[in-house]
Amino acid sequence: MYSRTRSVLRPLSRSFATLHNASPSGKSPTAVVMLNMGGPSTVAETHDFLKNLFLDGDLIPLPFQRFLAPWIAKRRTPQIEQQYTDIGGGSPILRYTQIQGEGMAKLMDELSPETAPHKSYVAFRYAKPLTEETARQMKADGVTRAVAFTQYPQYSCSTTGSSLNELYRRGKAGEFGNDIEWSVIDRWGTHPGFIEAVAQNIEAALAKFPESTRSETVLLFSAHSLPMSVVNRGDPYVLEVSTTVSAVMDRLGHSNPYRLVWQSQVGPSAWMGMQTGEALKGLARLGKKQVVLVPIAFTSDHIETLYELDLEYAKEAREHGIEVYRAASLNESPVFIRALADIATAHLQQTRKGGPTSIQMGLRCPGCTNATCGAQKTWFARGGR
Repeated sequence: MYSRTRSVLRPLSRSFATLHNASPSGKSPTAVVMLNMGGPSTVAETHDFLKNLFLDGDLIPLPFQRFLAPWIAKRRTPQIEQQYTDIGGGSPILRYTQIQGEGMAKLMDELSPETAPHKSYVAFRYAKPLTEETARQMKADGVTRAVAFTQYPQYSCSTTGSSLNELYRRGKAGEFGNDIEWSVIDRWGTHPGFIEAVAQNIEAALAKFPESTRSETVLLFSAHSLPMSVVNRGDPYVLEVSTTVSAVMDRLGHSNPYRLVWQSQVGPSAWMGMQTGEALKGLARLGKKQVVLVPIAFTSDHIETLYELDLEYAKEAREHGIEVYRAASLNESPVFIRALADIATAHLQQTRKGGPTSIQMGLRCPGCTNATCGAQKTWFARGGR
């Protein structure tokens, strides 16, 4: 089904605002809240983005965080502003998330008319629109049924967990309204539509190499790294990213050698490795001449793909004699948008029979000491009550 989706999904040209408002009968929309880290849409928003990011102890635990985070953000702002300038003047992640959400909601209206109309909302953790802004909009729209839909395919307490903690805090305070039934899509890293979309983009990148040497090309799957302190408390992210990679390689028929590597380490503490840049240098030392970089935990382009992978790592690889291409991010992929719609529709159907959260979401990391995490899981398991 997913290989044919390009001909099924109609053009998404009408405005996001007019497609999925409440129906003429006055029925409030079923809200699908797309959770992600976000990114500054303009260079001027970079400092606030960094400050919000470094203040989040779920993502980057720091000593004296309330004092140290603003200092780190101020020091890093000029460098990161330059990086956003180099990729065009800001992150495109909001634009792509809105396109994906618009297409998803439109398809959901067709797939699940009984829960229509559907409206997607964006709730970023560190950039506009922040969760509190989204809460105000949903309250104004009179939403009574909402799905928290993480846009991280693989679960981590530092990403999806952090966004859910923020939703919980705002929800418990009544910022979304006092009568919303919540449920959660917390992970979907092996969904067939997602795997198909990734595989198609890998095949397109591989096609740029001569057929005679194509099978020798190394597929280097790159995911955002995690501090080892997070990994060692039992966070499932590394396992789930590995499972996604395995599913993609099954879909590709194990046509090429591959490795999973990690990028975006920040600070001097130990992080999950091997780092993407070091892996490229190692492959060059081993005589490998062709590489496809595959962003496997990012669904939309942002600084980690457009700057780190495209400008930083690709440049280093070429300097070491490697011909490198990047598999495109999923961005406006009709296959991916159809997958999002199928995931959300199946979830709405499932919650009628089962609970509002998955079995796996209910299990805290064995080393977890974050009381908010436990309270959040209980709150969502009760439907946000």
